[in-house]
Amino acid sequence: MDQPFIFNISMYNRPYRFEFYDTASPENYTLVRPDFIILCYDVTDRRSLLNLQHVWRKDVTRHYKRVDEDVPLMVLGLKRDARVEEEGVIYPQEGYKVAQEMRCDRYGECSAITGELVHEVFEDIARMAAKTTTEAGGLSAGGCVMM
Repeated sequence: MDQPFIFNISMYNRPYRFEFYDTASPENYTLVRPDFIILCYDVTDRRSLLNLQHVWRKDVTRHYKRVDEDVPLMVLGLKRDARVEEEGVIYPQEGYKVAQEMRCDRYGECSAITGELVHEVFEDIARMAAKTTTEAGGLSAGGCVMM
């Protein structure tokens, strides 16, 4: 798989180049110097949310010292279409609460299968990433915003 996944977009009358890296594998992810970090979990798998809280968030803080200063952080719930009422499923309120506890800037959910909220999540990522060029980006004291 060739990485990064590159998207050139225009926003605020300025061109932006977004480079997305899939860092699920441990190989070389610490070499990336992000301007925006998205921590993803599966809304149908409670273990993935726990790993996000107790493993990935700590790794991000350890490897990217700038995160506590100015790198925006988003929690993104995936497989929204697969959520059914059963034990262990994570509802948006719980994911949002975890994002707030982790002092993340954003929380969102989407489904790649149905396309539900994918466009909105991508727009929100673009807006937040664009803000990293100003003092307004990153780990704001005001908590996170839910999409």
